[in-house]
Amino acid sequence: MTHSQRIQRLVMVGGLSFLQLLLAVSVEAGQRRARLSRDLAERLAARAEAPVDVIVTAGESELETLVTRYGARVKKRLRTGAVLELTGGQLSDLSEDADVAAVSGDVPVRAMSVTTVAIGADRVWGGPSAGARGLTGRNIGVAVIDTGVDARHPRLASRVAVSLDFTDDTRGRGRDENGHGTHVAGLIAEVAPGAHIVSLKAMGADGSGQTSSVLAAFDWAIEHRRQWNIKVINVSLGHPILQTEKDDPLCQAVQRATDAGILVTVAAGNAGKTLEGTPIVSGVSSPGNAPAALTVGALNTLQTPQRSDDVMATYSSRGPTMIDGVLKPELVAPGNRLVSAVPRDAFLPRTYPERVSGRGADAQMELSGTSMSAAVAAGAAALLLDARPLSPREAKLLLQFTSSRVAGSGLIEAGAGSLNILAAVGVARGRADMAEETEIANEPQRASLLGYRHDAGITTLLSFGGFATIWTSLLPADHAVSSPIHWSNSIVWGEAMVWTDAMVWTDTMVWTDAMVWTDAMVWTDAMVWTDAMVWTDAMVWTDAMVWTDAMVWTDSMVWTD
Repeated sequence: MTHSQRIQRLVMVGGLSFLQLLLAVSVEAGQRRARLSRDLAERLAARAEAPVDVIVTAGESELETLVTRYGARVKKRLRTGAVLELTGGQLSDLSEDADVAAVSGDVPVRAMSVTTVAIGADRVWGGPSAGARGLTGRNIGVAVIDTGVDARHPRLASRVAVSLDFTDDTRGRGRDENGHGTHVAGLIAEVAPGAHIVSLKAMGADGSGQTSSVLAAFDWAIEHRRQWNIKVINVSLGHPILQTEKDDPLCQAVQRATDAGILVTVAAGNAGKTLEGTPIVSGVSSPGNAPAALTVGALNTLQTPQRSDDVMATYSSRGPTMIDGVLKPELVAPGNRLVSAVPRDAFLPRTYPERVSGRGADAQMELSGTSMSAAVAAGAAALLLDARPLSPREAKLLLQFTSSRVAGSGLIEAGAGSLNILAAVGVARGRADMAEETEIANEPQRASLLGYRHDAGITTLLSFGGFATIWTSLLPADHAVSSPIHWSNSIVWGEAMVWTDAMVWTDTMVWTDAMVWTDAMVWTDAMVWTDAMVWTDAMVWTDAMVWTDAMVWTDSMVWTD
């Protein structure tokens, strides 16, 4: 190698070394801000100053340097670092420290239950499906009118914002001596982990109470709705329908709450069959018959997270409602064998100890019923209202509209179908991809209502106008374009369906406030007419029998007065 070649090589190597140094400095400068978990990045963007717990990965000496440099408090030592408590300013400074690669929030972790997975709540809390911000129902108040709530239970600690007693005996100061209210509140808290509970006790240790106590609780919730940001009232109670909904005080209370901007979730009732197992129709209880209520029936998930094997719980009350013939329930949610918190010394766990698990204060219990279903729906409603401000009417419509059909069940059993909160949140946010990821995308007709295209798994919501009007294009599985769907506050209108506040009209059914008319049945206030039976106020007429007020006539007998 000549002298000139050696010099040229040294220049090239020197130039390369200098270039590498410049690149290293550039990369280091570009990485001066530490990588933050999304929750911490959102806190910085919002300029939140409240202390927050963060996880920093560092060696012992590096960690001590950071603690001294920023005056942070060490809350917990870890093998790979520590949990530090930082103010907003300290977090901002730490995030710009060149010695810190990444900072994570010490966020809570939750065990996944069948219930939350079955309705899609777990995917609404966080992850890519949640969009820019995960939804927890934060700052949403859910009033629970029940037997009280045990605020001391570890699963409800710091979740009960206020506890009041509206029973005749207020010595317990709202303490749950039954267990039902705590179980219901625990389910709401599980589905909507950011919501706060407003406990309004209206029933005593035996699980019963007076209608007047429930009314007083309703009125308090309405009056104090702004103070506690009450957006949902859950009513997992009821009594037999004894009068038209227009005269029923409980139904009137539901309407007052709705007019005040509060969505009321109500248990449909557990009168779906006789003790012998014979199915019953029109078993919905009051105030589940209130037209404004979101009345919820019970779904049996068979203890699996997938929706494909879900069936109706046989005890879940069916509609239409007595006297008024209102179409109920609106939808169904998991309600069978749900595990939730209970006070260990309350009536239910003492009476059914075989259903109790956990020790001491952390006791939980397995219960079934539409009470549980209504609570799940109340928690889901809090998630939806966290996604977008909605009126009770809008929220109710959206939860129904995005529900999934329950195989083998009709409208009087399952209403619009199985609660699907992920799909509801997806539409509320204008995010078709969120609903696409749910099993609803496997239902071409319902998915089409949401504006989905099935040709390449692509979903498109053509327009979203604040619930004034939604137009979508129908593209069924066979790719044949059909007429559009129009959705407004009071009507859903498609090629095969018209759905208004007072009527559902499909190819095979007309259902109004006073009539259900299908290919095989006409059901009005005064008559049930099927292929095999005519039943009116004065007559039952079947293939083998005519029965009137004055006569029974069968194949082998005529009996008159």
